Amino acid sequence: MEKFTFEEISLMRIFSTASYESLRNELITGLHDVDEYTEPNLIALFGSTLEKLDSLTDDEFTALSIYLDVEVYV
Repeated sequence: MEKFTFEEISLMRIFSTASYESLRNELITGLHDVDEYTEPNLIALFGSTLEKLDSLTDDEFTALSIYLDVEVYV
């Protein structure tokens, strides 16, 4: 498995990560909303993230740590 960059992890955190399918679908939808002329770097980021995501097995996706480490104090 190729490691995700900080930027790719941050991008995935923006979208739903309930499942592989929902994350992938939301990334593709988000990619279609990006203006290719004004945001070429963002398009490249979506592309590299999707390529790496597509190469993961279900177990690798489950083990992927893309959630923020946040402790809740009551």
